Amino acid sequence: MHRGADVSYGIDTVRGDAAHPVNQGLACARGISESKDPEGDWLTQPLVRRGGELRRTTWDIALAHALEGLQRAHKRAPDAVAVLGSGQQTNEAAYALGKVARGGFGTRHYDANTTLCMASAVTAYYQAFGSDAPPCTYADIDEAERHVIWGANPAVAHPVLFRWLKRRAAEEDVEIVVVDPVRSETAENAERHVAPDPGMDLALARAVLARLVDADRLDEAFLEEATDGFDELRDVLPDADSAADAAGVEMADVDLLADALDRRALVYWGMGVNQHVQGTETARALIDLTLATGNLRPGGGPFSLTGQANSMGTRVCSSKGTWPGQRPFTDPDHRRTVADHWDVPVDRLPGDTGPGPVGILEADDVEAVWTVATNPVAGMPDADTAREALEDAFVVAQDAFHTETTAVADVVLPAATWGESEGTTTNMERTISRVRAATDIPGGVRPDLEIIATIGSRLFPELFETGSPEPAAVFDEFTALTAGTAADCSGITYERLEEAHAVRWPAPDETSAGGYRYYEDESWAFPTETGNAQFSTGRQASLPEPVDDEFDLVLTTAREADGYNTGVRSRGGSSGELVARIHPDTVDASVDTREDNRVTITSRRGSVTAYVDRDEGIPRGMVWLPIHRPATNRLTLSDRDPQSKEPHFKQCAVRLATPEAALPPATAD
Repeated sequence: MHRGADVSYGIDTVRGDAAHPVNQGLACARGISESKDPEGDWLTQPLVRRGGELRRTTWDIALAHALEGLQRAHKRAPDAVAVLGSGQQTNEAAYALGKVARGGFGTRHYDANTTLCMASAVTAYYQAFGSDAPPCTYADIDEAERHVIWGANPAVAHPVLFRWLKRRAAEEDVEIVVVDPVRSETAENAERHVAPDPGMDLALARAVLARLVDADRLDEAFLEEATDGFDELRDVLPDADSAADAAGVEMADVDLLADALDRRALVYWGMGVNQHVQGTETARALIDLTLATGNLRPGGGPFSLTGQANSMGTRVCSSKGTWPGQRPFTDPDHRRTVADHWDVPVDRLPGDTGPGPVGILEADDVEAVWTVATNPVAGMPDADTAREALEDAFVVAQDAFHTETTAVADVVLPAATWGESEGTTTNMERTISRVRAATDIPGGVRPDLEIIATIGSRLFPELFETGSPEPAAVFDEFTALTAGTAADCSGITYERLEEAHAVRWPAPDETSAGGYRYYEDESWAFPTETGNAQFSTGRQASLPEPVDDEFDLVLTTAREADGYNTGVRSRGGSSGELVARIHPDTVDASVDTREDNRVTITSRRGSVTAYVDRDEGIPRGMVWLPIHRPATNRLTLSDRDPQSKEPHFKQCAVRLATPEAALPPATAD
């Protein structure tokens, strides 16, 4: 690990922990390379903008400037301050940031970045089960007979998980089935691949359910005992043939998926489902499939794949969509409990959860923005508009690396990385593990938790006893606030984690730990008003920006193997080049790429130039771009799911052109 030109220090070798009960020594190659020798541009000292330029300064001066700008905006109105956090923080840092945002500033303009990736799954879980808790655990992988991977590419995005899937699929009569318009790396390793038209997943899910209904292949006993709303869904189901036609698939594909659900099946989904204007309805339709077939018990069920390392932890502890422990945000009793726990007036807490990150940057009343471990200039849809909004605000950017957001900031605060931090994290099966510093922190850098607590304690002295709290004390404060909730973590302590390595919530006492959710002693119990799981009635609608004569191709975005979030850790050398994957026939029909094999890709919002990878795994009529490249989101739509507020990253209309000879690659034209 290296920080600065003159100092080399830190981690020489990285490997998994064989004693850890979850990964059992397996580790993601991306995480190893980012920990050992990331290619990003490290931040080593605070920066303050003077005369239009970011200049090095001391922590005292940088903090004073940050506090002045945040306080000036807050004096005008609580909502004049926006706070953008991230699923890259520890639980402790995420909890502290939410405490400052909600209990200090009292702003509704706060988001933990999970709205960009997981909000649709979260909303679907709450609506279907009454709780944001995936029923499944990693243990269910070895019991499932079919692994249906829908709108996700775990071979790239979740490589350790995918190794478990491949190991299981090597056994007799176990198969992986992939649903994805693209023949992804996961599809290449699967027995079956179903390729719907981009954005038409809800139609496909309804076609499968209609087929199961027509063939009377439902778990009637489960429907009667544990669910509500199936009759209402049955009344509005499209017929299987018309839904399959809308999805762009043959009935043989529908039957393939219906047959998979006749077995003990895990249904996984990712950003291809969530990042859609109907993301919540589509996620619920996948849950509906598991409910209708009785696939809600060990070895089966709906399993959303998280987008960031601590997405689940951020959801549980950061006060974004609920108060810690999934306390309902608007419930007066829970609001009073939180206010008492934080020793703040209850009327300081905002009345709603806010408009999500896109809505925050669209708001006219935001004067100051504090970003923590997130890069909205590159990561937001319609990125030019996001950049303009941040350029008009006072921005405090807290990060470990230089990013497109630090480049427009007024104050830059250098933060420690995971390998330099202490705390905990929560994985997507609800398991909490310790994060331990593997190396010392350099003098110019501070941990996220310390920076957050310092700002919070100086602006709001009642929030923290010290500007440098111990992570264990913050964890204990968080877990105490979850006692008695659906996400009870009060039985988890650092001492317990030291001995057990990892504990899955709910864990209401020091000996308990969560297992398969909602199913216990051969019966079901859901924290809904009726105690039953709830079906949904969503149906496929049109896309927000279909292709037309002017913009005749579909752009989709996805992850690549060497990238994470906006790619600031790995964007160096040749990895900085923007590459578009396009079917050879699409390239030949659209542009002349003989000049350096480059194309200009244009949407209604902007243009970028990229090198072309002629890839027959991409459907004709589609352009595939990596979400980690800063230029990509200049093209994407800011339309969002009205229920989850998650943006529609996965489809928009574009066209191709032969670029100007002088136009450099991977830049805006």
